[in-house]
Amino acid sequence: MSETVLLAKSGRQTGSPASRRLRAADEIPAVLYGHGMDPLTISIGRRELRSALSGSAGLNTVLDLSVDGTVYPAIVKELQRHPVKRLVSHVDFIQINLTEEITVNVPIRLEGEAVAVLSQNGLVDPAMDHLELVTTPRNIPDEIVIDVSRMEMDTVIHLSDIELPDGVIATADPDVALVTVLFIRAEELESDAVEEAVEGEEGAEGTEGEDADGEEGAEGTGAEGAEGGGDADSSGRG
Repeated sequence: MSETVLLAKSGRQTGSPASRRLRAADEIPAVLYGHGMDPLTISIGRRELRSALSGSAGLNTVLDLSVDGTVYPAIVKELQRHPVKRLVSHVDFIQINLTEEITVNVPIRLEGEAVAVLSQNGLVDPAMDHLELVTTPRNIPDEIVIDVSRMEMDTVIHLSDIELPDGVIATADPDVALVTVLFIRAEELESDAVEEAVEGEEGAEGTEGEDADGEEGAEGTGAEGAEGGGDADSSGRG
């Protein structure tokens, strides 16, 4: 679990024009709510937010959100981004109680190399990239690591097969598949190899054809040039 301090300012003006002015000044409009408090409109520095969320916990970082001297334990509830630039345009923070359970999404990371799968033209396929967990804020894991090194062609890793940290509960069905194996048929591999060979031959033929056209063009230009030069000499002598 990661925790850090993030400074915020209250009293920002609402509305699109005011929000655009804030973003132009490298500030991000935000709102803080939760645990019965009235929603509080705030602003935060873009650089400060990036720094606060740059740790291993990412969006699950437990923040000491300091608003004009008052500290609220909080986490990011939602980030809104510009559809083209992908810059953060608005943040929703939710106040939390450090002793109460909350629901968060934690990334899944695969570890190891499934040698038995690779040797049989198989491919390890993650069926999920995040896992929804219920736990207290100080107990949120940064990630869920799954070792795939012992996987075989018929192996499926289910939620029930992994061990979660103490005090952490997954909301998904225990039988849900987290990691599976895809089988690449030999026919598909041969077909890909044939297609590559054919494309290579076509490319070579195209190059030869271009060379031949270039030679013909050069011969035609030379003959015509010679004929033109003869006419010029005759005219000059006359």
